[in-house]
Amino acid sequence: MGNYQMGILKWLGIGRERVKPDEENMKKYLIVCLGNIGPEYVDTRHNIGFMAGNALAASADAEWKSCRYGDMAVMRVKNCELMLLKPSTFMNLSGVAVRYWMNKEKLPLENLLVIVDDIALPFGAVRLRKQGSDAGHNGLKNIASELGTQAYARLRVGVGNDFPKGGQVDYVLGKFPPAEMAKMPELLKHVGEAVKAYCLSGADFAMTHYNK
Repeated sequence: MGNYQMGILKWLGIGRERVKPDEENMKKYLIVCLGNIGPEYVDTRHNIGFMAGNALAASADAEWKSCRYGDMAVMRVKNCELMLLKPSTFMNLSGVAVRYWMNKEKLPLENLLVIVDDIALPFGAVRLRKQGSDAGHNGLKNIASELGTQAYARLRVGVGNDFPKGGQVDYVLGKFPPAEMAKMPELLKHVGEAVKAYCLSGADFAMTHYNK
């Protein structure tokens, strides 16, 4: 068979799986939604990362599947593939899951975004940053330890800090009150739009338009 005929067969995709042009240009992002597994942690402040991931996946009818170190749902937004990850390592070892998937997918740091609760922000506040300290958050602390850097983007969602001295653990592991749960759909939708903006237009655009 001549080169011309082989070229025609190759163009037709015979003998191999054809790759669509949009797949060749797809940008892949790892969106890490922090939280703790188990029914006792559902709808707790420390699990707002899980809640945001669930809402984002539901908006795209993306199905969660068990994977290494967690559950993952994959969705597409224009030319971006978002790998939503809910680590099963518990909060204090979140970095183990992050490092594994970053290495497996060979992703650069700028293609990582971590959604995390923040008691330094009032409930409903959203702050996206390109990098920063862990501010005492054990999940962020372990991620920085496993990656060897603090230079990764994080989307901090405020849960407030209405707790007495020494009551931080009970507060973050406590459930949102009904008044805050009523506002949750709007908040999670805003967080989801911020995630999409980060992937599609970059951190600066997302910070300008979605930080509140």
